[in-house]
Amino acid sequence: MRLSPASWNPWPCEASTMDSGLHRPVLYDDVLQALAVRADGCYVDATFGRGGHAAGILERLGANGRLWLLDRDPAAVAAARQRFGADPRCHIAQASFGELSELAREEGLARAVDGLLLDLGVSSPQLDDAERGFSFLRDGPLDMRMDPASGPSAAEWLAQAPESEIRRVLRVYGEEPQAGRIARAVTEARRQGRAPQRTAALARLIEAAGVRREPGRHPATRAFQGIRIHINGELDALDRLLAAVPALLAPGGRVAVISFHSLEDRRVKRALRDRSRVGDLPPGAPLPPPERRPSLRLVGGARHAGEAERAANPRARSAVLRVAERLP
Repeated sequence: MRLSPASWNPWPCEASTMDSGLHRPVLYDDVLQALAVRADGCYVDATFGRGGHAAGILERLGANGRLWLLDRDPAAVAAARQRFGADPRCHIAQASFGELSELAREEGLARAVDGLLLDLGVSSPQLDDAERGFSFLRDGPLDMRMDPASGPSAAEWLAQAPESEIRRVLRVYGEEPQAGRIARAVTEARRQGRAPQRTAALARLIEAAGVRREPGRHPATRAFQGIRIHINGELDALDRLLAAVPALLAPGGRVAVISFHSLEDRRVKRALRDRSRVGDLPPGAPLPPPERRPSLRLVGGARHAGEAERAANPRARSAVLRVAERLP
C-alpha cells in the first residue's frame, strides 16, 4: 500500500461514459443521498476511478471533514492527486479496497468512517485505454491488471494455466455457459504456438470457437469479465472488505455499494443481509448473544438508475446500489 495524504502532493456491457469532471458518474444523486454526508464527517471513496462521486462528497464537506481516496490503479491515483491533491481534507492511497482494514488500523479509521463508497468493476477510463487490455472492442495488449505492476497479465496467465483452470474461471467468474469450449480453444491455440497476446486475438478466438452471441452482447463479454475478475482477485477483495464493514464504520455510518453484475451483487446482498439480522437462535434463548446481534441495518432495498440515466449512460443499465447503516 502506498499512502500519500493530499497535502503532500501539490485516477456489463462495454461503454465509454465517464466523467472527466463534465459528466456525473452512475447513480450520483442516489449515492450522495444514501451517504447522507455530514460537514464534519469522515468518508472513504474506496474506488476513486476519476472522482465523480468524490467531488460530490467534497462539495458537502466542511473544513473539518475528511475524505480518503483509494484506488489500486496508478493512473487513477495520479488523477486523484492532480484533481484533489491541493485539498487538505483529502488523503490519497494507492491500494485495493481489500486492504482497507490495514489502512484503517494504520490511520486510526477503525470505527470512525461515517460513509464508505464502493463503485465496483472496471471504469470507463480503463475501458477506453486500449493499452490496458480490458476491452474486446479495442485492440491492445492482453493485460487486464488494475495495477499493471502487480501479478501476471491476462496473456501470461492464459499462456500457462491448465485447461481445467481456464474453464473454471470462465464458468465461475464469467458465468459463461460455454466455458469448456473456450478453454479448449485457448489451449489448442497455445499448443500451436498461437496463445493470444492481444485483446482482439482473444476475441477472435472466442468467436471462432462458436460461442453463441447473446442478444446485445459480444460473444467475448462473459469470458473477458471472468478473466479480469480472476486476474485482479476482485471477489476475494470484495469479500474481505464486506467482512470488515462493521469494524470500519462509526455508529450511524453508512456503506454504499454499486455492483454491475450478479456475482458482485449476490455477495453484497448476502453480506449486508446477514449482518442485519439475528438469525437462528437456540430454543428458549431470551436474547441473542452479543456475537449474534445485528451490526447493520439495511437502508431501503436495491436501487437502480432511472429511465433518463439509463438512456444517457449505457453503463447505468446494470447498476445496482445497496446501502446499510452501522447500528450502535
